[in-house]
Amino acid sequence: MTDRTDGPRGLYDFFEQDPEGADAAFFGRKTNSDRRGFLKGAGLATMGAMIGTAIPFHRNMPAGFIPAAFANEDVLTGKDGLTLLNDRPINAETPPHLLDDPITPTARHFIRNNGHPPEDVDADTWTLTVDGLVDNPMTLTIAELGEKFENHTMALTIECGGNGRAAFDPPAKGNQWTLGAVGCSDWTGVRLKDVLNAAGVKDNVVYTAHVGADSHLSGNPDKLPISRGMTIEKAMTDNVLIAWAQNGAPIHPNNGAPLRLVVPGWPGSVSHKWLKRIYLRDIVHDGPKMTGTSYRVPNRPVAPGEKVEKEDFEIIERMPVKSLITAPQTGTASGMKAEIRGHAWSGDRKVTRLDVSIDFGASWQQADLDDPVNEGAWQNWRTTVAFPQAGYYEVWARATDDSGEQQPFALAWNPKGYLNNTMHRIALTVS
Repeated sequence: MTDRTDGPRGLYDFFEQDPEGADAAFFGRKTNSDRRGFLKGAGLATMGAMIGTAIPFHRNMPAGFIPAAFANEDVLTGKDGLTLLNDRPINAETPPHLLDDPITPTARHFIRNNGHPPEDVDADTWTLTVDGLVDNPMTLTIAELGEKFENHTMALTIECGGNGRAAFDPPAKGNQWTLGAVGCSDWTGVRLKDVLNAAGVKDNVVYTAHVGADSHLSGNPDKLPISRGMTIEKAMTDNVLIAWAQNGAPIHPNNGAPLRLVVPGWPGSVSHKWLKRIYLRDIVHDGPKMTGTSYRVPNRPVAPGEKVEKEDFEIIERMPVKSLITAPQTGTASGMKAEIRGHAWSGDRKVTRLDVSIDFGASWQQADLDDPVNEGAWQNWRTTVAFPQAGYYEVWARATDDSGEQQPFALAWNPKGYLNNTMHRIALTVS
């Protein structure tokens, strides 16, 4: 991948910081009221000319979107059908209809990077250091991890905290994720709690801190692109893994090969990739993207556009209840009956009910909902709906968890565009 240090780098930085301003400045683009397409064609001709051809489905293009044609062609090697949002760092999401599998294939697992991935990812020489406030600091190879501790394979859901950011109005800065920054692969490794118990957790520990081998976008070797952590209570749960395999094979390089944390139910940023070190602290970790407003939300409901002081932000822990319709694909034709299916999940909780509506929420039909295959996995669901007559329909999905939390219809706005868990809706034309 090319290291952008001049013009192209500015383009991606510009879109990261102010996606809609970049749309207007770079393409002359204005979107429709739903923040998709090109209002009265504004900017469409410019973008088409830069790509070199027409864009047939331009009406669906989200605001703040950089066509993949402007990125290097090889950044998504080993991936299938992902939508590239940025290639510096690489960020790509999966369209909902490509997430239909009960277990997400590696080729369709989203990518969320903060820095440049390391070039040397040799699993034979890779080591992990566990230190800080422990009785027995240790450095282990991946082979030693596998030999010294019980191995586990678990289906675990990872979701970016900013999944759904593209729906925020006023817009929130950052990658304009729509729906596909989520996946549930099978991960193989050892429990973090087993490793920490072997290291000996001191009584005053309150937080973990994670360090990876990726490098800062600035090229400064003294800077980390990200270093997050979690409460020691979360770290000691049974489904937090130090993983070296994804779906029975080595982890994809852009998903953290050869070693990563997998922390289901909390923002994906906690599931540190290219893992090199875990150290324990007696304070809340204050590494890059742990302080300020990163992965934090206001401690109270705020009005759209309201300015919130930094001291009024709280760290995101569990992710909210959510669901996704994976079949049929939105915008397609249907007969008078259709099977609707998808997934549902809710942080550290279990989803207890999934309902669908075909009449804009006036009535609801309960779907068949599977139990999770293990704690931390999403839950698969399905139902068959019958349409009363031909025409345009929307299918809405609404999940409810075991604490009674239910997906809302309206978006709860926050300045950073996190935790959008509004109901997923698809459009079908019935004939």
